Formats: sequence, structure tokens, C-alpha cells
Amino acid sequence: MSQTNKNIFYFMMLLAMAGWGASWVNAKVLSAYIDEYQMMFLRNFFTIITLTPILVITRKFFYTNIKSLILAFVAALVMIAYLKFYFLGVKFGTASLGGALVTTLIPINTFILMTLLFGKEMLKKDIFALILGVIGVLTILNIWSFSFEQIFTKHNSYFLFASILWPIFTIISSKSTKTSPLVFSFYMYVFMTILLLIFFVEPTKMPYASFDWIFWVNILCVAVVSTTFATSIYFIGIEKLGTNEVSSFIFLVPFFAISLSIIFLKEEVNTSIIMGTILTLIAVKILNNIKIFRKKTTIESNK
Repeated sequence: MSQTNKNIFYFMMLLAMAGWGASWVNAKVLSAYIDEYQMMFLRNFFTIITLTPILVITRKFFYTNIKSLILAFVAALVMIAYLKFYFLGVKFGTASLGGALVTTLIPINTFILMTLLFGKEMLKKDIFALILGVIGVLTILNIWSFSFEQIFTKHNSYFLFASILWPIFTIISSKSTKTSPLVFSFYMYVFMTILLLIFFVEPTKMPYASFDWIFWVNILCVAVVSTTFATSIYFIGIEKLGTNEVSSFIFLVPFFAISLSIIFLKEEVNTSIIMGTILTLIAVKILNNIKIFRKKTTIESNK
């Protein structure tokens, strides 16, 4: 990939991270219109419609295998649980807190689960990073000034559950090695939609009369921008640039979540959330050996 194409793709990654950050704001707005299962159904409906042509254009098509289909079904169950806690946390809490707490806790919890379940080696730097991450999370929750009851509120519990469920989803997804991540996601969304229709949602009974332009902008944003576009760009980036280079962009998600919450929801973000987010991001950087700033190398050829 040429440097010009890389710069264009970096800009696309920037937009993708903004989309992920914006999803917390979208969910907060949507919580005033529909419940968590209706949000999942509509999100999946528009995601499937927009993801289908991407699979064709990128020539991924719909090729998969039985193992991946089974894993996609299990991942669908976990994703429904994750989105339930994600939505309820934002509904009863704030988008800025959720965007800061969950997105920074996920890589830390993923590392912990990988260590416990698969014997991932833990170095001294990892122990230091985990301690730093715990301090950062406690700072985000403002444990230094709130009482026990204030810290373990309903919405904080929802966010903590969500931050555990996503790593489980990640581990399940990683077991599908012979199917494109985009194709795997497509089948997962299909299974989710079927499960939602069977057990949780009756499309004919949704409050369509209350759906104004604000609702449609947010549901399309959370489906098309935050899910189809952002996820596609992220997975394509991993294929083109590698996991290490793309993973550094994840650091922008909390920034966008907090900034957009302030701009569109007029949320007040206290110092503890900002300082705690910085500490946890440093912990994530150490745990995953992420290099944010890379030295540029020049290659001189003999003429």
C-alpha cells in the first residue's frame, strides 16, 4: 500500500473510530424511543442490508463452514447479552461514562480472560499495567469521592457486565479461522435477528408513529456508520496494515465518545473520567505493546 493510500485509509480509520464513539450517543438518544431489543432488531436489519453489497464488492461473498456457523450462533447469543447491558447502561447512565469505562475495560478484561483460560504469559510489565488499569477504572467510577452505593449503581453494573461480555465474544469469534471476519459478522447478525424475532420483538407492535427524523438519523448512524462502515474499515485495516498498526486507533474511541456526548447530549464530564480514561489507555498500551508513534524509515537505493 502506497503512502498516499495509507493516508487515505488512516483518515477512514479516524472516521470509523468516530463512528464507534458516536454509537454511545446514538444509543442514549434511541433509549427515549425504543427498548433494547427493538434497537438491536432495527440495527441488525439495516446492518445486514448495507453489509451485503460490501461482501460482494470485496469479493468475500458468503463463503463459510459449519464450524463458523455454529460459532456465529453462539456469538449471536453473547452479542444480544452485550447489547442489552450496553443499551441499559447508557439509558440509565451517561454515554460519556459508558464510552470511557467500557471501551477502556474491554482490552484489559480480554487480556485477563486470555491469561486465565489459555495460560497467556503474564510479565512484570503486564502486572504493572493491570494495576494501573484498575486504578484508572476506579478513577473513572470516582471511587475516591463516592460512597459504595453510588459506585455500584445499576448503570455502572451494566457497563461492567458489558465490558466482560465483549471479550467473551472476541474469543468466540477468534475461533473462526477459515471465514472472513466480515462474513462471520454477517451470519452473526442474521442469527441475532432470527432470535430477536422469535423471542423478543414483534415488528408490527413497534411505536413507528413516534419515530421522527432524530430517531432515524440515530438508528441509521448506529447501524450503517457505527456498525457496517466502522467494522468493515477495521477488519479491512487488519488485513491491509496488520493488527498492531490498526489497534492503535482504538485509543480514539473514548475521546470521541466523551467529546460527542458533551457536544450533542450536553453531558458534564468530570475530571475523574478524563484522568481515569488516560490511565486505563496507558495500561492498554502497555498490555498490548501498542506503538502509537512509529519511527519512519527511509530506504535509499543505489543509483
